[in-house]
Amino acid sequence: MSTPGSTRRVLLAGTTLLLVAAAAIGWQAGRGSPSAEREAQTSASTATGLTRYARGDRPRAPEIRGETLDGGRVALTDLRGYVVVVNVWGSWCQPCRKEAPDLARAARETAPRGVRFVGIDTRDNDAAARAFVRSFNIPYPSLIDDDGRLTLAFAGVIPVSAVPSTVVIDAEGNIAARVVGIVSYGTLRGLIDDVLAESPSPQSPSTQSPSPRRAGNPRSGL
Repeated sequence: MSTPGSTRRVLLAGTTLLLVAAAAIGWQAGRGSPSAEREAQTSASTATGLTRYARGDRPRAPEIRGETLDGGRVALTDLRGYVVVVNVWGSWCQPCRKEAPDLARAARETAPRGVRFVGIDTRDNDAAARAFVRSFNIPYPSLIDDDGRLTLAFAGVIPVSAVPSTVVIDAEGNIAARVVGIVSYGTLRGLIDDVLAESPSPQSPSTQSPSPRRAGNPRSGL
């Protein structure tokens, strides 16, 4: 005669076997499935904040333009043909301060290879933002994004509230990679080098150029 305890153990063992069998069937069904592999890769990338886009399947970078903190103007379309790194930041953002030295270092080191960096200073105070640029000796221009419109142009690639975020754009104007959150020097250099290896940008002097045009128009636009 079975006891209540032994009955529960038998039921538990049976349930466990069913679960294992179901998992095995699901694994076999999804094994080797390209869609299943893509879903797994996307999930893993999203979890780490890093997403790479395969050539031929890259979203187009938005054609943003506007006034910069130093009074010039920058348009991403003017940088077509170069590998471009866009970093969304704010002086109020503590993680932005942590990654700033790495961004400045990468910008200086890759400028001779034709890489261009552009910042988007979002929802910030101009005076505090300029002090941030001076403090970390940032060598590239930053667009003023008072109302978040420029950041919003990257919707679908980076969340509007995700500051900092970094996007690497290939020479054809397509987004090759994005990092949501702090980007390290090693990760950023790896992403840049990978895109340069596809289609090297034009060689150029070690200074960040082209220089921002002097402003005489509205501060920002799309």
